[in-house]
Amino acid sequence: MYRRLTCLISFVLLLGISVNIANADIKSDLVSYWKLDDGSGTTARDTVGSNDGTLKGDAKWAEGWVIGAVELDGDDDYVDCGEGTVFNTVCRDVITLAAWVKANPAAGPDWGGVIMRGYGYLYGDIEPFDTFAMYYHRPNERMGFKTNSTSPEWMASPDGSATDLFDEEWHHVASVYDGAEKVIYLDAVEIVRGAATGQIGIGEGTGRVLLGGGRDVEPMVIEFGGRIDEARIYDRALTQEEIVAVMENIENMPYAMSPDPPIGTLHMDIWVTLSWKPGDFAVSHDVYMGDNPEDVNEATRDSELFRGNQDLTFYVAGFPGYAYPDGLVPGTTYYWRIDEVNDAEPNSPWKGEIWSFSIPSKSAYSPVPADGAELVPLDSALAWTPGFGSKLHTIYVGEDFDTVNEAVGGSPIGVASYSPGPLQLAKTYYWRVDEFDGAGTYKGDVWSFTTEGAVSGPNPADGAVDVSPTQILTWDAGAIAASHEVYFGADADAVMNATKTSPEYKGARALGEESYDTGRLALTTTYYWRIDEVNGVNPDSPWVGNIWSFTTGDFFVIDDFEGYDAGDNQIWYAWHDGLGYGTLGTETYFIGNGTGAAVGDETTDSYCEESIVHGGGKSMPVFYDNNKQGFSMYSEVEFTLSEARDWTDEGVNELSLWFQGVSDNAAEQLYVAVANRTGQPAVVTNDDPAAAQIGAWIKWVIPLQAFADQGINLADVDRIMIGLGIRGNLTSPGGAGKMFFDDIRIDRSKETAE
Repeated sequence: MYRRLTCLISFVLLLGISVNIANADIKSDLVSYWKLDDGSGTTARDTVGSNDGTLKGDAKWAEGWVIGAVELDGDDDYVDCGEGTVFNTVCRDVITLAAWVKANPAAGPDWGGVIMRGYGYLYGDIEPFDTFAMYYHRPNERMGFKTNSTSPEWMASPDGSATDLFDEEWHHVASVYDGAEKVIYLDAVEIVRGAATGQIGIGEGTGRVLLGGGRDVEPMVIEFGGRIDEARIYDRALTQEEIVAVMENIENMPYAMSPDPPIGTLHMDIWVTLSWKPGDFAVSHDVYMGDNPEDVNEATRDSELFRGNQDLTFYVAGFPGYAYPDGLVPGTTYYWRIDEVNDAEPNSPWKGEIWSFSIPSKSAYSPVPADGAELVPLDSALAWTPGFGSKLHTIYVGEDFDTVNEAVGGSPIGVASYSPGPLQLAKTYYWRVDEFDGAGTYKGDVWSFTTEGAVSGPNPADGAVDVSPTQILTWDAGAIAASHEVYFGADADAVMNATKTSPEYKGARALGEESYDTGRLALTTTYYWRIDEVNGVNPDSPWVGNIWSFTTGDFFVIDDFEGYDAGDNQIWYAWHDGLGYGTLGTETYFIGNGTGAAVGDETTDSYCEESIVHGGGKSMPVFYDNNKQGFSMYSEVEFTLSEARDWTDEGVNELSLWFQGVSDNAAEQLYVAVANRTGQPAVVTNDDPAAAQIGAWIKWVIPLQAFADQGINLADVDRIMIGLGIRGNLTSPGGAGKMFFDDIRIDRSKETAE
């Protein structure tokens, strides 16, 4: 049931808004709108855009502020609205995020995400981040707003400014960025405003749009606990008056909506009836349709893609007398657009969004096992989705790609499944399905799978990019292996054809030693590797492995903190702090550096931070106390380099690191210093004097020239130091807090890399 705020007029007057909100435009530039009234199933439809959501985990439908809502328990459930590639081109210069929420203060972690889009990394050595996001922080009763690559990226409201948000009632939240300022609203009342500039970054351009999640990872973190309703994203900075109108759901939608077929549908016929819900002011409709999205988007009435102006809210294609009179073409994606027309309105026509649907290919698709599958059981049958209109299927199966690809003359069958008979252990098979529809034969792609017993689990993953040039290769042993033979090189054919006499052969590894240290590799170079499984008591040994590849990034790792543990590799052995370690008089004793820093966390298995991480599974926690009796009035941790000492190698010219603070930290100055074996360190301070209070991961990039200008020999760097406070301060006491650091690298700037 729709429950409007009472005494709306008094509320608006209280805000001092002298505007007729009934005339406010809250439909223009609305990119995505999840009403969350679906009520059943797992799909949360985007009623204006192409970002339909899927309920994940224990997410369920519930009563909302306006009809329905999605309810989340704050434990790995959220709404996954897909990659959201539309946001690679829109919501870059301005953005508005808005939603109704009913937060459950007893559910979920301290931080909760309402609406966000991820950075694009799901796995690898860089954790997913957010490109835009609206959060709340329960302990401090405040809200936060993130826009990637702007300056600043992060803005939070004051502590206690969002107390009402946690009273278990419905509240409206909104965050606005107009290119010059950021504003956060709670119930249409401004709770914080701050200057901000720059274009919103898109990360890798593949990040997911999430409702109720705050990090694009699985399992989810920074989850929302409670109910979310009426979630919107605008490619426009809404005014406060428009925020009130959004909150009150006062709508006049001039645009066509609710396309049918739904966006991205696989349409199982060669003709189609397109239909839509008309805009509120439409008198007629301009129809555009084609097979190129850019052409459809740019088409005008003078274009051949203009299919006419009409009163009807449906359009037929694929029949004589209509668009595509010979029928829609299988294997083709079609795009269409509806512009709403009312000649009496000065804003007419209202250009519509680009919608799409696809006709299935005549070739077979969706193979089972999936293409590239591993550990496939030996008794597996093959299956696939038949091509459009297919009647018969011809299957080819073999152990050689070229043989299967070139095979002809097979016997057709009438069902879309095939049993290849008993398969062999640890072997890669290739297969192809040709489809016949009564008029012609359509050759299929060659797919592959590898049976159980074979080596698997390559790390880095096959095809990985931005891999560390000092990567150690690891893999999962096959069930029949007694040992492994390692082949590695920069030539794919050489690695594929290598034998134990080839230079690509790097030696044997015993069972239980599934790793190979490549040494330091060249930057931005693709390498290939192969693991053959060996068991001398089996006549089929060795089992030749598949060729895997990875490409190194344009950086050298200083420290990613993944190698530390609670044994011989404790983090404070490498990063010296004020506490030191060991026992006086022993070889491993270090007295400490005399500052207020304490590195590590003895409550975790690795003595590192394992929850608040940027990349991988660990980060470095650093406690600082600049008023600690008997210590210096600053805090610093120091790392001596054993590798990556030449900071001029291969054109590297930047030092980068990620840091995250805590909102109630003391606002101490953050700095990085580097030093040679002799001479004084060179110090660079962060531009933000309150950097220690930023409660989100921030990338800090420092030109190496900033150290060279202070006399550092970049060709032989010995130490790097990270500190809080004024380095060398012995007299003026400061504050305390906790910081996290991750992914410290030297790399090439994008301009240099290009």
